[in-house]
Amino acid sequence: MPEYIDIHSHISFPDFDADREAVIGRMKEKNIWAIDVGTDFKNSKKAAKDAAANDGIFSSAGLHPTDDGNEDFDAAVYKKLFTNPKVVAVGECGLDYFRLDENNQASQKSKVESEKQRQKKIFEMQIELALELDKPLMIHCRNAYADLLEILRSYSAARDSKLRGNMHFFAGSWETAKKFLDLGFTLSFTGVITFARDYDEVIKNAPLDMIMAETDSPLVAPVPHRGKRNEPLYVAEVVRKIAQIRGEEFDKTREQILKNSLRVFGIRF
Repeated sequence: MPEYIDIHSHISFPDFDADREAVIGRMKEKNIWAIDVGTDFKNSKKAAKDAAANDGIFSSAGLHPTDDGNEDFDAAVYKKLFTNPKVVAVGECGLDYFRLDENNQASQKSKVESEKQRQKKIFEMQIELALELDKPLMIHCRNAYADLLEILRSYSAARDSKLRGNMHFFAGSWETAKKFLDLGFTLSFTGVITFARDYDEVIKNAPLDMIMAETDSPLVAPVPHRGKRNEPLYVAEVVRKIAQIRGEEFDKTREQILKNSLRVFGIRF
């Protein structure tokens, strides 16, 4: 059994091309597993291939909302990746309105609305795929919690027994967090919690069995590695900080977060 699972990393990204084997070697030395999250078909295919070749590495397959229309999501093509049993989730999928410029110009508003509709359509297609395959969703959401909740609720009302997943890099309020928890979705946190206090209320109040840890590597390295490339090895710092914020014993926190990760993603060993 692993000591930790980094449930959201991107070790198939080019940032790791020069030393990917060494990164995975360091993970093995510390008994750390990871989910390598796909962001488009090419990346999802590589992540699945790398997962198949390495013990302790799993992957997800999906199309990120900020793909900017470079890829037409084809569920049938993505579905083939799931013949690999180590592909454990659909995503990274969701909604991201962060860069949408909603000013007063009618022409710009039309473009913004068109982009929102594009993202919603692709997200719903990935929800349908997850339901068909009985897989959890790996959800990305930025500046779009209300719209994303509306979509999830519409599916949950019809098929609540199968709809499930995780809110990656959760950055919403406790009030928003409760709405996702009520739908049965877990929340995961990154190394940002080691240097920002914005997440403390949610971490303190959420049930421990609904929390997971991630690095989102190569981004947002935790203290004491800030400013460097992040990697799954550092997920231990995230778990340590979660325990500290909650005022709970470290080993208890680590063990429960590990159980959560195995449960949500159906990982067997």
